[in-house]
Amino acid sequence: MKHDIRLLGAIAVRPAVLAVISEFETATGFTVAVKWELNPTVKQQIEAGESFDLVITNPNLVQDLTASGKVKAGSQMAFGRIAMGVAAKAGSRPLDIGSVEAFEHALKSAGSIAYASEGTSGAYFCSLLERLGIADEVKPKLVAVPGGLTAPAVGRGEAELGVVPVTSILAAAPEVMLVGRFPAELQSYIDFAIGISADPTDAEAAKQLAEFLMSTAVDDILAGKGVERSKKRA
Repeated sequence: MKHDIRLLGAIAVRPAVLAVISEFETATGFTVAVKWELNPTVKQQIEAGESFDLVITNPNLVQDLTASGKVKAGSQMAFGRIAMGVAAKAGSRPLDIGSVEAFEHALKSAGSIAYASEGTSGAYFCSLLERLGIADEVKPKLVAVPGGLTAPAVGRGEAELGVVPVTSILAAAPEVMLVGRFPAELQSYIDFAIGISADPTDAEAAKQLAEFLMSTAVDDILAGKGVERSKKRA
């Protein structure tokens, strides 16, 4: 009897991973039971005793979980990175955010801006506002969205713009559109790594899933969902 493979992952990688999981299940006969949380919550739940076979979260968090004995030493692999982007409701007027000046102007001109109040992307965005010197002007417009649901909030009209990982924007189509990625000078890629549990239900199954997610065979699908891969897979 084959056990479910328990995958605990960050919300930002959800659309990309779900796009390829069915292929793995069909090829192997395994079923992957998935659970998605914000990056800090992934770590907290595992530290609190959450059972898992495979984890996908920020590399530093995988390192922490390895140090605490939750993730198998030597199992960490670089899954990919996701760019930060700006979302708007589908059908909105075109908006230029291609330069630092245009990006700042768009934020200052927006009536409201949604961001992830508890996630990695939200923390970076708030620090970026301080860095650009526009925090006092823009922060009163911010709409804090919990649970990584920033893009859908924009689709519902709860904010004019949203600042969120590109994967989440693409996944919210057709209600939401990608205005664009952050300008290169301001871009902060969110890195993700895979780690295998130090106490998996089925070690071989967990290894197979990790190898599948790291394989070049799924690169194009992941890219279409907003995950950029590195040629170096370790």
